[in-house]
Amino acid sequence: MQGLRYGLLSDGGVRLELTPSAASPLAIDVAESAETRIQRLIAENPVIIFSRPACCMCHVMKRLLSTVGVHPTVIELDDDEIAALSPRPAPDLYIGSAPVGGLESLVALHLSNTLVPRLVQVGALQNHHPLIN
Repeated sequence: MQGLRYGLLSDGGVRLELTPSAASPLAIDVAESAETRIQRLIAENPVIIFSRPACCMCHVMKRLLSTVGVHPTVIELDDDEIAALSPRPAPDLYIGSAPVGGLESLVALHLSNTLVPRLVQVGALQNHHPLIN
């Protein structure tokens, strides 16, 4: 069994960590492969970033998504898990279970004004009112 610890980050996000605990209702199948666990996480979260610890590009991704009102799930992976993720290096962003890619892809979505509609479509952003220029 695993327990859940959390802490607030300086950028306003929340860091969640699984910790060993015999009394927790949160359980992870230890026989689950890294690939299976990653695919399950992608399917369960409307916006998810796979990152390495202390990744500056991940920080920029989180800040950009935060400015439009979305706080993604951020999973920090070790080197073995990153290799199981995809051929792309971390950070790796998924919106609505679809791979977006890295920071350049996220910025391209934002600059083309397709990021917010996509976030609304997957339910990650509610009650969005576009700004009128």
